[in-house]
Amino acid sequence: MKKLYFLLLALVPFLGSAQPVLTLKNAIDTTLSNSFDIRIASNNLEISKVNNTLGVAGALPSVNASISDNQSLTNVNQLLNSGTEIKKSSASGNTMNSSVTASMILFNGLKVIATKERLSLLQKQSELQFNLQVQNSIATVMAKYFDIVRQKEYYKIIQNSLDVSQKKLDIITERKNVGMANDADYLQALIDVNSAQQALKSQQLVVDQTKTDLLQLMSKKKYYPYVVDDSISVDSSIQLNSILSFLIQNPQYLAAEQQIKINEQVVREVSALRYPSLRVNTGYNLNRSESAAGFTLLNQTYGPFAGLSLQIPIYNGNSYKIQKEAALFNLSNAKLQQENLLNLLTANAVKTFEAYNTTLHQLESQQKTIEFSRKLIFVVMQRFQVNQATILDVKAAQQSYELTGYQLVNLKFAAKISEIELKRLMYQLGN
Repeated sequence: MKKLYFLLLALVPFLGSAQPVLTLKNAIDTTLSNSFDIRIASNNLEISKVNNTLGVAGALPSVNASISDNQSLTNVNQLLNSGTEIKKSSASGNTMNSSVTASMILFNGLKVIATKERLSLLQKQSELQFNLQVQNSIATVMAKYFDIVRQKEYYKIIQNSLDVSQKKLDIITERKNVGMANDADYLQALIDVNSAQQALKSQQLVVDQTKTDLLQLMSKKKYYPYVVDDSISVDSSIQLNSILSFLIQNPQYLAAEQQIKINEQVVREVSALRYPSLRVNTGYNLNRSESAAGFTLLNQTYGPFAGLSLQIPIYNGNSYKIQKEAALFNLSNAKLQQENLLNLLTANAVKTFEAYNTTLHQLESQQKTIEFSRKLIFVVMQRFQVNQATILDVKAAQQSYELTGYQLVNLKFAAKISEIELKRLMYQLGN
């Protein structure tokens, strides 16, 4: 029992230093919670919701209160028709004006209705842009996550090659000890081992830096070591027709469609400026004037008022006409931009699918090639042990294995990136 106790105590530091495992789901969930880009898009959405009110559109009455109080000192010199003469220096006076007014638009060419509709469309556009940002953030994190997996696969390939180099060195060392190997082969074997060790360290640095990049995308404020224990598996069931048919429902395309509708409302708002504007006004006034000298010592008026004001635009240098023409051009541009966007999305979808489909076919062939490379190293090492193959034969087999291994990993990664992009276009990431 004592031995077991001390053994557990010895293992505690190693158990406590175990690095946490980061799964793809955890990376995505953390990004959705912490991403600065998503939080900014969320704030923009809240701004559009706050602005989407009747008050901002101008449909609600406006109420204002004002007050002014002026104190004065004046010299009075008055001769009245009754023969009375008033002379006074530095006579104090006070004038106070106050009012509470309310005003409301009754008609302004339906501009209020057009403005409110534009604010609603802006909110819908912000919602689409938020959803688009979520998909973009998920795609970026997934790409970086599988980049870590790719770099770790590179590391395994280099490690396997190092193992072969070390075994090659061990065989040559045994031969050298019995006088059956020359110094050139021994030195070359040492160089191969050292080179593989250096490559392994360099690759570990790449893995660590890629992990740091992922933490940055996840908006982590503290950087910590972790483990990614995953492999690259590609979904081979994606069809081009399903992608192309979904493009008109892509958030980016729908946001462009909302922009057309927004510009249509802008045209309506500008057109309304050429119509008469009718406004109802009401309020309450209180005015008081007091003087220490003069004909009127106190004058005070107060009471409610109500009325209508009509404003008819007659001429303003063709400003409204020019604004409407500019708004119509903006509307035309929005339609052209949506059409261009659909062409761009379609072209990207077709090119990405072609790359995806081609890579899937290449993977089948490359899987066989990597198996051949493994068998080649095994056969060459067996022959090298019985002195039927040279050190150059072993090195050539190693290089063939490394090259085919890198090609296989790159093909898997390229296929995965294409899959991520195609699912992003179909708004299927994170579902």
